[in-house]
Amino acid sequence: MADDQHEEVSKKVSAEEEIRRGITRNKELNESKEKIWSEIKRCFNIEEERRGFCMKLAGKLLRGFRTFLSSKFLKDADGNFVDAELPKKYESLISAEEWEAFKSKRQDPVFQRISATNRERASSPAYPYRKGRVGYGRLEQSMLQKEESSETSLPAHVLWKEARVGKSGVPQEEVLHVYQKCEELSQSLSPDDTKGILSRALDVPEYYGRVRGKGFGVTLTSLSIKKGKAPSNRELHARLEVMQAELDALRREREASASTVYRDASDKDSINCTFQPNIPEGISHCQLYLSSPYYRMVGKGKVHNVSGVLLHTRELPAGCLKVSVDIAVEPNAALPYPSDDSDATTVHEAVGSFVAWPTNLICVGYETPTKSKSKDNAIPRHTESTVSRKELQENEVSNASAQQKKEVSNASAQVKSSGAKKTVARKKTTTKYRSCLRTFLEMTDIPTGGVRTLHMEVGIFGFDYDQMIGNEDFMQVFSHEEIGVNVVNTYIRFLYDKLMRPNGLDVSFGFLAPATVNLVLILSRPDTVTEYVLRILMDNKDAEKLFFIPFNTGGHWLLLAINPIREIVYYLDSLGNDWTTYPDMKVLIDTVLQAFRAQRDIQTSRRGANSITWIKVACPQQRNQIDCGYFMLRFMRDTLALGRLKIPTDYFEEFKCAFYTKDQVDEIKEEWCQFMIELNVCS
Repeated sequence: MADDQHEEVSKKVSAEEEIRRGITRNKELNESKEKIWSEIKRCFNIEEERRGFCMKLAGKLLRGFRTFLSSKFLKDADGNFVDAELPKKYESLISAEEWEAFKSKRQDPVFQRISATNRERASSPAYPYRKGRVGYGRLEQSMLQKEESSETSLPAHVLWKEARVGKSGVPQEEVLHVYQKCEELSQSLSPDDTKGILSRALDVPEYYGRVRGKGFGVTLTSLSIKKGKAPSNRELHARLEVMQAELDALRREREASASTVYRDASDKDSINCTFQPNIPEGISHCQLYLSSPYYRMVGKGKVHNVSGVLLHTRELPAGCLKVSVDIAVEPNAALPYPSDDSDATTVHEAVGSFVAWPTNLICVGYETPTKSKSKDNAIPRHTESTVSRKELQENEVSNASAQQKKEVSNASAQVKSSGAKKTVARKKTTTKYRSCLRTFLEMTDIPTGGVRTLHMEVGIFGFDYDQMIGNEDFMQVFSHEEIGVNVVNTYIRFLYDKLMRPNGLDVSFGFLAPATVNLVLILSRPDTVTEYVLRILMDNKDAEKLFFIPFNTGGHWLLLAINPIREIVYYLDSLGNDWTTYPDMKVLIDTVLQAFRAQRDIQTSRRGANSITWIKVACPQQRNQIDCGYFMLRFMRDTLALGRLKIPTDYFEEFKCAFYTKDQVDEIKEEWCQFMIELNVCS
């Protein structure tokens, strides 16, 4: 009897330890991980090396979502378990079997015991973290910069101590005691010791897949803390010689390709310009090309063809001219002759400086964009008194609809006026709504992994679903990062709610879901994309309508606007490429339009069977590697503001410009943030 009890206790302890360490792995779990990673790669241009961190972050978000479900639906006001049914809003994400398994897991005594232990430990930590939202990574960088150290990292116990120093600047006595113990252990322990110094000083176990005192996402592997013999000086010198030889070979290859004369006439026809071997004297606007690995334009600027000109007090290389780079079309393209004085090696790094460029790769005749001479109307800033979150949010929401309607009506009135051509006046954009939304966000569980959902009705993308949005999406807007599909979808709902339906434009315009129509899915599942696009077009076959497709190529946003009745595709790319850059995209769109024509029983001649018209629109061009998403959203907004089904090849006269200003990009952010406040996403 005693042996049976002992065996039962051992099984429970083993199960508890297995759950605690999270080492239960099976075939289904690995398959699910592969699906998650494939979805991440479909939506984002991300390297395979980042898989480990992304999966850890996905796990963190999943745990936050499970905690949210448990607190919201499985507990009453006193914290007692409630046998709730599957919430209807999550039926598309969670099956009935998964929901029952989730409930039984939350009722499991082992899980509840571990949860209670962790909750108690987190509620009263012995050594609380005192740096707020500053993580270990940023704290370490600031410490290294402050000390002007040449090191790339700090010992874990040094970082741990600094993270527990409050505003007073004086660490607690208990923290100092642990730090001094770490210093003593660092002198006595062997470098091959597998258990960290900090864990020994705290007398706590090491947890699987983490490094104590280094923050989220850091593992022993990422820190290269592995057993093994360090390379000798002879081995290091041998590696250095190999790397130097490879670098010399690459340099010779680049110099040879830069000096190659443009010989093949058939290749020359593929470039949308005429190279002029005789550059006119003086200073001329120009386009800058590279010939390797293929001919393409990488920048725009001015060529200085002046006798006796020097480049940074040095003579120019043979066959080259002095060029000032104004715009980087391909920012990461290597310069044919890197600048030694400015340390510039890429086109982006050379913007605003002079470089040497081969004469045969310069095309004159380009005029760089200039800012409008008219000054923006300034908006006086009023000092806002401190109010409660509820009062401020109600005030923002009450003014949102009236202000947006006023702006749209003013824009429409100026656009439709029959006088001389002029640009719609724009007010200087403030950061009011971004600041408010950021403040509201910090009062919620979103920064710690919580998520919110926005309902997307069937009229937007042709199907009904709940759009999830989390902290990463808000940070993309707040920190001016590349925006993802979640931000794009929620801004499309803003356009639908504020511009389309109130003005009756939903009968003339429509959207296709960017998560379904993108280059990655076209390459992997073209039939799925074709079926979806064709279904949407056939549902609207009786009236002329312009459909917007926010198209993601894997690392870049562009806009396709399709008029299926007239068989016209407008192509708007803020990088200046044309549709031949993405042949699979063009083939699929052409196939869909031909199928749409056939299902409508439209008879055409053999010559007109392939008469689908693609129009490249000379839209505003971005000047960095981030703004493509904001530009794409702005293209849709401009079109809806005018309410026109035809987009001119040189873009709308009312919004024509070489590039969108920072205020115009910030206007998109402010509208998005104001809409998020109005929808109470932070409640």
